[in-house]
Amino acid sequence: MDVAADEHCDVAVIGGGPAGSTAATLLARRGHKVVALEKAHHPRFHIGESLLPMNLPVFERLGVLEKVRALGVFKPGADFEADNERGYNTYRFERAIGNSPPHAYQVWRQDFDQMLFEHARASGADAREGHEVVRVEQRGPRDSRLEVRSDGRAYQLQARYVVDASGRDALLASKWKLRRKNRRHQSAAIFGHFRGAVARSSEDAGNISIYSFEHGWMWMIPLPAGVMSVGAVCRPDYLKQRSSSPLEFLRSTLRRNPALWRRLESAELIGNEVRVTGNYSYDAAHMGGTGWVLIGDAFAFLDPVFSSGVYLAMSGAERAVEVVETALREPQRERALLRRLERRQRAGMRRFSFFIYRFNNPVMQELFRHPRNSWQLEQAVISMLAGDLFDSPRVLWRLALFRAVYALSALRNFRRWSGEQKYRLAQARAQFAGGNTPVDPA
Repeated sequence: MDVAADEHCDVAVIGGGPAGSTAATLLARRGHKVVALEKAHHPRFHIGESLLPMNLPVFERLGVLEKVRALGVFKPGADFEADNERGYNTYRFERAIGNSPPHAYQVWRQDFDQMLFEHARASGADAREGHEVVRVEQRGPRDSRLEVRSDGRAYQLQARYVVDASGRDALLASKWKLRRKNRRHQSAAIFGHFRGAVARSSEDAGNISIYSFEHGWMWMIPLPAGVMSVGAVCRPDYLKQRSSSPLEFLRSTLRRNPALWRRLESAELIGNEVRVTGNYSYDAAHMGGTGWVLIGDAFAFLDPVFSSGVYLAMSGAERAVEVVETALREPQRERALLRRLERRQRAGMRRFSFFIYRFNNPVMQELFRHPRNSWQLEQAVISMLAGDLFDSPRVLWRLALFRAVYALSALRNFRRWSGEQKYRLAQARAQFAGGNTPVDPA
């Protein structure tokens, strides 16, 4: 016997992070009955504090730009280690060649996420905290039943459309066996928040700083009230070596980069609280189907080295809203629109991933340490760092050229490495044979 649902809505949004709040706000504004369900209560901790310039137009369309400005630290660019007098190169967003704004912000994510969720509520969404979706059942093209639990009670919500923005829980992708680990790039993170870290000077004070070490990369993100978010993203096998406390392991890891440690050695970890998170980098086999769509981290998560997560989540949510609204009016167009949206999202992710997969490669490190702006390639990289990876032909063709330059540099590097290996092998053979005269491998 079919039991009637306790409540009904046009769209159920699962998750109250940036993607879910963006979708809930825009759909409610367009007159849909939206129920947004967040299992936790705001404010709740979340990593991912560095935003991109391309977030700013989204904030303007949502009507929250001034609120973000009030919450954040002004971020003019990103800096990377370099062999120069300062010890780093700054990639200033104002030098980008595409359509991106000249700056961004760094924020406490718990405050940022709470602001967005409350804004969705103020925009007309029924935004509920402490309501966990435990099951979703599709009974028809426009009939999904959500089992929701809150404060020890359960109820059933019927929705014409389901937007899954459940973050790294990836509710639908996990339950429907769509989630796929990224076999090419797995990593984990260990991090904390410090007071007393040395900030960059003058106009670089709000930069995110990125450092490399043999097991991955590290970040320093300036936050309000003089706090610095500091952590390392590394391969899981490195984290498995930990035999000390999380605090000691974090400190010993951060010491592996002398330049970072000089800025941190006199700082104090707030509350002695160290956090560890793993299983980075995954996606879902499909982004959506009849009556449902995955957005933000519920669809895919990339290594955060270029701070892409919030922008991909919110921009993807904006595009998904167009799909949902059209599907509710003209269901025959839904499939084609979902395919188009998924192709767009995956294209942007691939452009980020090219740099992510190769970030610790010696060739990529050399290009970041000694940038050249021939054909405006350095400025194209800045546009990538700003998040301008979708609609700017001036950026996209230069990034394609950058990939070609990288390939040529990698080939030259491989030949040099190969020649050195041949030389060492010839030397070893000569010594094994009893000779002492250097051998020319040619």
